[in-house]
Amino acid sequence: MNAVKFSFKGRSETVTAPESISSSALLALARKSLQIDDDIVLKLIFKGKTIAQQNVPTNGSSTADEDSKRAFPEGVKIPKSGAKVIVMGTMTSGIATLNSMRSDPLMRGFDEEKLVSKAKNGTMSTFWGPKLGSQHPKYKFCRLEECKDASFGTRPTSSTPHAFEARRLLEQLATDPGVVQVLTSRELVVGCLGEMDPIDDRLMQKKKEEGACLLGYNTNHGLRIDIKLRTDDLNGFRPYNELASTLIHEVSHNWVSEHDVLFWTNYGQMRVEYLWKHACYILGGLFVNGKRTASLAGIMDMIVFPSDGKDTPTKPKLMDNICQSVVKELAGEMMQHRLPVQLVAPAVIGFGKDLMMETKDDSIGIGKGQRLGTVSNDENSGLSARERALAAAEKRAREAKEEK
Repeated sequence: MNAVKFSFKGRSETVTAPESISSSALLALARKSLQIDDDIVLKLIFKGKTIAQQNVPTNGSSTADEDSKRAFPEGVKIPKSGAKVIVMGTMTSGIATLNSMRSDPLMRGFDEEKLVSKAKNGTMSTFWGPKLGSQHPKYKFCRLEECKDASFGTRPTSSTPHAFEARRLLEQLATDPGVVQVLTSRELVVGCLGEMDPIDDRLMQKKKEEGACLLGYNTNHGLRIDIKLRTDDLNGFRPYNELASTLIHEVSHNWVSEHDVLFWTNYGQMRVEYLWKHACYILGGLFVNGKRTASLAGIMDMIVFPSDGKDTPTKPKLMDNICQSVVKELAGEMMQHRLPVQLVAPAVIGFGKDLMMETKDDSIGIGKGQRLGTVSNDENSGLSARERALAAAEKRAREAKEEK
C-alpha cells in the first residue's frame, strides 16, 4: 500500500491505495475522498502525465472511465512520502457548451498550415491527389492570393464561403492537370493567380456600366491574373468548369490583348489541350478518390458524349468529341464579338488531330505531363503541334492586315 495525496482547488486529502490500483478505481477514490459532485469530470495528473481521465460522451453526460489499466505503471517510482496527484475538474455543462460552439473560421489547424506551406513551394498534393496535385516546378503560378480585404465569410452569421475556401479553390485551379499541361507546353510563368474582389472592384464596375460581364482579367500579359470566383449573390462559387475556362481565357491574353481571330484560335487550341489531358486519364484508367479527373473538373460531358454508349472510348472518338465541344463553346463566345466561329474552327480541329497523333500510347495514363512531339515534314519541321498552329494563326493575322 502507498499513500496518495490528492490536491484539488486548494484542498488536499491523503489516502492509501495499492500500487496496482486501476485508473477507474483511483478516479472513484479521488471523487469520494474530496467529495466532488458527479457533474464534474475529473482528470488525474501524476508527475506531469495524465494517469486517469473520465470519459465524456457527445451528449454531455459523463460516464466512469472504463479503462482497467494500472494508474501507476510498473517501473514508475513512487516517493516514500507518497504519490502527489493533481486533480482537475470541469463541469459537464461547460464541456457540452464548448463542444456545441462553432470553431473560429480564422484559425487554421496545424495540418492545414503544413498544406499551405507546401502549396507555396508548389509541391502540395491537393484536390487532385498525390500523383497529380502539384504544379510544374518552373512553369506555374508563382503566388496565389485570395481576397482578404473584405470581411465576408469571416463572421459566424455569414453565408458566403470563407477566404480559406477561396484559397483552396485557387489551389485546385493551379494544380488542375489540364491547366498544368497548358502552362508547361507553352512554358508560361504567371506572377500571381488571385481572386477578383466581388464587392469593391472598380474595373468590374466599369465593365458592368459598359454592358459587359467581367469574369477575369490579365494584368501586363501574365504578371497577374484575377478570376471572379464567387457568384453575384456571394452565396457560393461559380461552377468549376466555368472557372477553368475563364482562367485559360485569361492565360491566352498573355499573347494577344484584343479578342481577334488570333486570340480565339489560340484560346480554342488551349481548351482542346486542356480537355485532351483529362481525356488521356480516361484512356489510361486513372481515378482520383474513385472518380475520373474529368468528372472532378465538370467536363466529362465535353469529352464523352451520351451517344457513345458503353463502347470503349478510343483516341479518335474522344478527340472528335472534344473538338466539337470546343467549337460549340467558341461559337457562343465569339458571337458576342461579332466573329463567326468558321474563322477558327479549321485551326482548332487541325490542332486537335495533330495533338492526338503526337500523344504516344505509352504516355497516356498516370501522367508524366508529356511535351508534344515533333512529327512534321513541312517548312515548320521540328515544331510541335502548338507551335505550328500559332505560326499559322500569326500568318493569317498578318495576311488579314495586309488585305486591309
